[in-house]
Amino acid sequence: MGPVSAGVLQLLALAGALALVHVPVGTYLARVYSSKRHLRAESWIYRGIGADPDAEMTWSAYLRGILAFSAAGVLFLYLLQRLQGVLPGSLGFSPVSPAQSFNTAVSFVTNTNWQSYYGEQTMGHVVQTAGLAVQNFVSAAVGMAVAVALVRGFTRSRTGELGNFWTDLVRGTLRVLVPFAAVAAVVLVACGVLQNFAGIHEVGQFTGGPRQWNGGAVASQEAIKELGTNGGGYFNANSAHPFENPTAFTNLFEVFLILVIPFSLTRTFGVMAGSVRQGYAILATMAAIWLAFTALMMWTEFAHHGPAPQAAGGAMEGKEVRFGIGGSAIFAVSTTLTSTGAVDSFHSSFTGLGGGLALLGMMLGEIAPGGTGSGLYGMLVMAVIAVFLAGLMVGRTPEYLGKKIGAREMKLAACYILVTPALVLVLTAASLALPGPPHSMLNSGAHGFSEVLYAFTSAANNNGSAFAGLNANTDWFNTTTGLAMLLGRYLPMVFVLALAGSLAGQTPVPVTAGTLRTATPLFTGLLAGAILIVTGLTYFPALALGPLAEGLA
Repeated sequence: MGPVSAGVLQLLALAGALALVHVPVGTYLARVYSSKRHLRAESWIYRGIGADPDAEMTWSAYLRGILAFSAAGVLFLYLLQRLQGVLPGSLGFSPVSPAQSFNTAVSFVTNTNWQSYYGEQTMGHVVQTAGLAVQNFVSAAVGMAVAVALVRGFTRSRTGELGNFWTDLVRGTLRVLVPFAAVAAVVLVACGVLQNFAGIHEVGQFTGGPRQWNGGAVASQEAIKELGTNGGGYFNANSAHPFENPTAFTNLFEVFLILVIPFSLTRTFGVMAGSVRQGYAILATMAAIWLAFTALMMWTEFAHHGPAPQAAGGAMEGKEVRFGIGGSAIFAVSTTLTSTGAVDSFHSSFTGLGGGLALLGMMLGEIAPGGTGSGLYGMLVMAVIAVFLAGLMVGRTPEYLGKKIGAREMKLAACYILVTPALVLVLTAASLALPGPPHSMLNSGAHGFSEVLYAFTSAANNNGSAFAGLNANTDWFNTTTGLAMLLGRYLPMVFVLALAGSLAGQTPVPVTAGTLRTATPLFTGLLAGAILIVTGLTYFPALALGPLAEGLA
């Protein structure tokens, strides 16, 4: 079997597995967030934090809960890193520097998991498990809570209430992420992923002497790292490391974990909205973009330009031979079209156009299928934009799911789609204009520009993957990427929740002959077109200076 055929078969197997679980997982998620019953363990947590799980919240109260919880998480994780030297299980590692502690704390709390450090040489067992792994769970649960709040905004009427943040947070963690991750971790352990609390020990004989490795609860962190679209690796090589991702099967299984909840949430949306066809329309848009990007990525990496790719059967530089080009392309597209950031290959070594596709996937807003929760609410905001554009074409007030999209709703949607590009482009320009930051670039020219552009695109979109080649462990990049992660995570949430509150307060309008049908292939095409046009107009000049210039050279 040739490498192209192997890649296509992997893609078909992955698509089949996702289709198989779409209905049961999506329906289960809808029941979780619609249930009136509280589990005993959940009731203990509510009493411990002093929350009333049945009290409804307005969008502003919901937002305050998110911000307070996230601020506490940043502070706790920052202090945990700064005190690492006196903690048990630190493996002898010293405390993390203040700038890097801030960057890492913000990174994991915002579901970005950008890492400007070597995991196996910086973090001990306590920081890895009690700090980073815990944030992998709760940051993903926050994203799902915001998505569910927006869905309630579409489905409720004449009220400003969107549910209870603390209830949504606890349920998403205990009923969804913990049990799903536990099953996934068992599968990974059975397939050879490391899971222990061993100390540092020497492994094998190599040129220059033996190498030192430390153990860790890798499988359990790997499971939630992918399932919660987090992406932070236990080891610096991330999912290219054999302790995290040993075989071609685990590689495909980890991609499945990345995609299963974001794709299934479209079913949750359809069930909660009372029309599963609406969910299928969103799903079709996500799936079409994901499949198109995967096919293009495979094509660019199998293109055989130059003698080395011809001899290897494709652009194998920076890719693991146990995964091949097909598995690496699927992983790269899936991780950049979601907010995962995990990598099983060196994105900087992809072809110029391949690296550009990874960049473009994040620039779309990571909505195909996007992060755990953030993909769905990002796609629903784009659906609001799409129906507005359709309304302009026919001269009619746009509507979506029975709610009018007026001036207030469009202003909030416009702010949502503008804030992230502004962060990316302004910080990239500042980094290249100042005298100091360019010294962190390994490469010059178009590829060096792409390194910086990729870093801020990854940070502001809460992805976390790196183009590599850029030394981001400096005060400038630790601080600016940290700010990009904070603003890129919480400013969009402000606009999403305000939009949800505005929609929930409306009275539904009846369907008429002039209402745009949003559960049709026509709307799916309109939505995909709106996404690509908005992204293209925003980022094309920057892409032309970086990956396009490199790829067409």
